[in-house]
Amino acid sequence: MRDSLTADTIVSNLAFALYDAPLWNMAIIASRLHLIWIATVCGKLETRYRYSNTLGWNTFPVPPLTDKNKTDLTRCAEDILLAREHHFPATIAELYDPANMPDDLRAAHERNDEVLERIYIGRRFKNDTERLEKLFELYTKMTATQTPAKGKRKKSVSER
Repeated sequence: MRDSLTADTIVSNLAFALYDAPLWNMAIIASRLHLIWIATVCGKLETRYRYSNTLGWNTFPVPPLTDKNKTDLTRCAEDILLAREHHFPATIAELYDPANMPDDLRAAHERNDEVLERIYIGRRFKNDTERLEKLFELYTKMTATQTPAKGKRKKSVSER
């Protein structure tokens, strides 16, 4: 996505970026699992999500990923991007209007969620409560085993 910004673009301090991250990271960010995590740990301002890299991204528990998992997630991210491009010049707001979301984009997101959830538990989650239970279980394990030395930061998802 870095090619979409020009020298004239001004990015506020409310924007976050992953520089040189593998594309499979986008599949995680675009997932229902990640959205539920963000809604829970970062919260909302009015109806809009407040994203925090320290509270949201760096704490999001991801199980160990195989090369196949990363390949599958990369394909999911590519499919989402291709579906968006197929509807150019529609804006993100237009594409993600729940009443008018294009079928191919909705299907790409459904596939992404299925692939990621199968990585976590071998099947789709039943509901958001089950998603959060699993995420907090993994978070508890992650924080119990990753106590960084004083002054050291934990690895982010993209560094794992």
